Amino acid sequence: MNKASRRSAIKWGVVLLVLWGAAAYLLAPMLWSRHYRRHPFDAIAERITVTGDGHPGDPINIALVGSEADVIRAMTAAGWLPADPITLESSLKIAVDSVLRRKDDDAPVSNLYLFGRKQDLAFEKPVAGGPRHRHHVRFWKWSSPDYSAPVWFGGATYDERAGLSYTTGQVTHHIGPDVDAERGLIVADLEKCGWVKKVSWKDGFHSQLEGRNGGGDEWKTDGRLAIVELGQPVK
Repeated sequence: MNKASRRSAIKWGVVLLVLWGAAAYLLAPMLWSRHYRRHPFDAIAERITVTGDGHPGDPINIALVGSEADVIRAMTAAGWLPADPITLESSLKIAVDSVLRRKDDDAPVSNLYLFGRKQDLAFEKPVAGGPRHRHHVRFWKWSSPDYSAPVWFGGATYDERAGLSYTTGQVTHHIGPDVDAERGLIVADLEKCGWVKKVSWKDGFHSQLEGRNGGGDEWKTDGRLAIVELGQPVK
């Protein structure tokens, strides 16, 4: 390839990159937002989170009962690390670390919404191979008359690979379908570190036992919610 051909290829590459960015990050979200304004998705009734443009997100599958400080102490003791907030710097870092398969134990997670707001807390459990693969969970605080402490509803999923969203074309993580396994992993990790006072299960929490999240990834569940009441380990 001669010099003129290389310049032409680079020019068209830049043009295509700009067109993709505009379509994936501006046009597609705008069209989906318009669609879901006309056909809203009831996240609270269905116990499923919502993306920023109105798509159904990940299902809620676990609830922790305890103060915010106890949730943070319990999850970190169980080997789950707080995720960084989304900034330009953290977004670029996770992109580079994913490509180079470098360790990034506190990489950010995208925002999902429940009760009309984004997650209050987010944690991840690293897996070898960089942030393309990781266990992660988002929590939303809620008050319940059944408990004296706050309830933190969580959606736990496993990022099995990075790629382009099937719905918008944006760069994203694709989750594995077995969300029940991620629910069980958190319960087991909390039990191992001694932070569990009681575990109970709410059968039929989900009437919808399968679906797709905002990136178009399939998920399946048995419909149960794990309710973990936290208590400090006895020394």
